[in-house]
Amino acid sequence: MTFKELYLSGQVEFEEIDRFISRWNNSDDERTLAKYLGLNAEEEDVWIDDSDEALQDMLDSYEKVAGTPVTLGRTGIIINKNGFGALPMQRVSMEAARALLRKAYDAGIRFFDTARDYTDSEEKIGHALSGVRDKIYIATKTSAKTVDKFWQDLDTSLHNLKTDYVDIYQFHNPAFCPKPGDGSGLYEAMLKAREQGMIRYIGITNHRMAVAEEAVESGLYDTLQFPFNYLSTERELALAESCRKQNMGFIAMKGLSGGLITDSAVIYAWMLSHENVLPIWGVQREAELDEFISYIDNPPELTDERNAVIEKDRKELAGSFCRACGYCLPCPSGIEINLCARMSLLLRRMPPDDFLTEEGQAKMKKIEDCVHCGQCRAKCPYGLDTPTLLEENYKDYKEVLAGKTVRN
Repeated sequence: MTFKELYLSGQVEFEEIDRFISRWNNSDDERTLAKYLGLNAEEEDVWIDDSDEALQDMLDSYEKVAGTPVTLGRTGIIINKNGFGALPMQRVSMEAARALLRKAYDAGIRFFDTARDYTDSEEKIGHALSGVRDKIYIATKTSAKTVDKFWQDLDTSLHNLKTDYVDIYQFHNPAFCPKPGDGSGLYEAMLKAREQGMIRYIGITNHRMAVAEEAVESGLYDTLQFPFNYLSTERELALAESCRKQNMGFIAMKGLSGGLITDSAVIYAWMLSHENVLPIWGVQREAELDEFISYIDNPPELTDERNAVIEKDRKELAGSFCRACGYCLPCPSGIEINLCARMSLLLRRMPPDDFLTEEGQAKMKKIEDCVHCGQCRAKCPYGLDTPTLLEENYKDYKEVLAGKTVRN
């Protein structure tokens, strides 16, 4: 971690800056001293033009970071390893959402991720956190394909969030990497929004490796949001490392792989080994939130026992499996693909009775209505043969219903 991260989290005294400077002098690090220390341009100017004391006063004016800090690349945003993924907030009431969001804030969580496409998620964040807007960071997204829709989405998001700016505005899983001069006008709209102070930083989210890699290589984006956990491929792990080298913030979604990773302490400990990665945890129950809050002051270690869990999961979940991203939806036959296409795994990693209810059986029976239109296969960012996955999962499900033993 950088000096600034450690200082803002209370792990070193300011005088320790001399030790960091000495270490930089004796290294072959290609970064400038200010970047090595984690300082942004404004902090660097204060330090150079004024004094050590002026820099200390500036850093002391910031809110201290609770828990393990992470810097989102060149944005200079420093928060702890708990980002709040607000997609599930659309599934709970306004007051239940407010209670969860306020509890997260009170515990020291300061990064909140949402999207225009998440129905009323933005409204719930605005309702719960507008009173502490200057103390939090908000990332939201637009899936606009036209400039007019871009501005419409941004205006709506600002209204819903009860704010006049968004910290990180992200293109939401575009099929291509927006760039200046590509004819869409989308990246130019981002630049204009930033010039007008409506957004601070430009981000992109994706599930497509090629688009994500292009975004990193372009140097046009301040942050990338991408699925990331210990089930990630070597190419996906390399993507996070590329962001680190490019000083680009890396936001990890799908940390629990859509519920297939069931031990939060194990994945949290694994995330701690990737210093530049900010995981956002999708939360809709207080018990889930309590788990992640508990790790702020008591971060779990990556013990031999937890490494064994990781290796076991990697072996069991190797190969093609549905990540539950939902980009194949809606299905014209009404199949809940992001549940049904991974039912076999869910039956073996969670209490199977949870899925063998009448409601669960009805959802799986919808697979019989599949018309093999191919839309789901065409829209899957992971290139899965979704119709075949559905058929295989349905066959297994019926066998479990008939008494086949599953291993938890």
